[in-house]
Amino acid sequence: MTDPARIPVIVGIGEVTDRPDTPGRGPIGPEPAALMAEALARADADAGGGWLSRIGSLDVVNAVSWPYADLPARVAALIGHRPARLAYGPVGGETPVRFLHEAARRIARGEAAVAALCSGEAEHSAAAARRAGLTPDRDATPPWTAPDPAWTNPRARDYLHPQALRHGLSQPVAVYPLYETALQAAWGQTPRQGRDESAALGAAFSRVAADNPHGWLRRSFTPDEIATPTPANRPIAWPYTKLMVANPVVNQAAAVIVTSLGLARAAGLPEHRLVPIGPGAAANEPRDWLSRDRFDHAPAQDAVLAAALRRAGVAASDLAAIELYSCFPCVPKMARRRLLLPDEAVPTVAGGLTFFGAPLNGYMAHAACAMVRLLREAPGRAGLLYGQGEFVTKHHALVLGGGFDGLDDAPVSVQDAAESRRGPVPPVVEDAAGRAVVETHTVLFDREGAPERGVVVLRQGETRLLARVPAADRATLAALTDLDRSPVGLDGTLRTARDGLLEWEAA
Repeated sequence: MTDPARIPVIVGIGEVTDRPDTPGRGPIGPEPAALMAEALARADADAGGGWLSRIGSLDVVNAVSWPYADLPARVAALIGHRPARLAYGPVGGETPVRFLHEAARRIARGEAAVAALCSGEAEHSAAAARRAGLTPDRDATPPWTAPDPAWTNPRARDYLHPQALRHGLSQPVAVYPLYETALQAAWGQTPRQGRDESAALGAAFSRVAADNPHGWLRRSFTPDEIATPTPANRPIAWPYTKLMVANPVVNQAAAVIVTSLGLARAAGLPEHRLVPIGPGAAANEPRDWLSRDRFDHAPAQDAVLAAALRRAGVAASDLAAIELYSCFPCVPKMARRRLLLPDEAVPTVAGGLTFFGAPLNGYMAHAACAMVRLLREAPGRAGLLYGQGEFVTKHHALVLGGGFDGLDDAPVSVQDAAESRRGPVPPVVEDAAGRAVVETHTVLFDREGAPERGVVVLRQGETRLLARVPAADRATLAALTDLDRSPVGLDGTLRTARDGLLEWEAA
């Protein structure tokens, strides 16, 4: 067996869910850094105590609900220990999985004896304070860290194609539906069948979240509640309703502590509580989503899932549990097909980003905690964590559990395998006339549930273009939102609007 000093294991997990109805809590809860510090303290207690002062490497997941000048330093100050390596990550929902994988590799290489990661957001408190005209750094108890006036939002989208920006397709909620529509057509589904699959999957996720003491929406939802637009479940971007998309308005934090099997044994920790970190893999799609070959597959996702399982020597059917990132339904629906999971499989241990909650980049840290709890009850079994970031862009999978075999030496990146699965990319044109057919589309809605506009990705010969469908064109919007006929392949006519953008009308 590999030297126990080189086998990385998870020894401690900690989670915090700060609810606005907690007895004795003020109108504004703790700041993100305080939530992270509390999660680390809970992870330390879970590991038997005494680990915080031994952390040599701490990765802090990027937080956007409060503008810190130096968030990692603030977390270190709150736990009373500054690790030799203190790092702040970029934006991306896959980063907790990547940080956990990198922590394991540091342990295996002997670069750190104890490593940790933490995440935390307080968007619910920040939003409530804004609505009430309160300032958290003045009105919270205790006051939040003073905001950094030079802070800039890390979710800038200047890397996207100018046409995507001009058409307002610069937020995930407007881009993931493009995948959903294309995938439904590729799978031979009507939009109604695709919607029903999303709703059934969401209902299953909600049942898991309802049983998770750290979940935000702790009740089960029926498929009909998820699928049916109502004032409380308004349409967001076709074909998604509010209960199908990630819920970032939460106060949640999580932390994981990693060390070697040798140090864990020396500390006297029971072996059934030690969860080994196995192999994993990572790859990316082109960052500009318009620079992708198609919207009915994700080559990086395919390559990452295949490589992680192959390196672990397991099939998906061998796993005790699976967490598939679920910011929008298309992501777990693609992944579960790639893994050949049966329809009745529920690919979450935490409850998903709608029902458990989506603390922005931190959800997979909570999924890791939930996976550890499950694997402690199933010694020797393995589980899979799959995280994803940006616009179906960044993918990272990691196997936890199984035997104490240590990590392999294979490169984490499987980018070459992803590239080999990708086809030619159609050039994007800005000016066109005549006819064009739908490649994929969405319809964006206002807060009252009325359509603001449609946006179609079109193909004209070998080229790709974007066009708008005005709210006044009810006939075309009706064709785009027909539940019983996919609009993919629908023909129509282009014209140039007064603002210079192309508009499209169904034939």
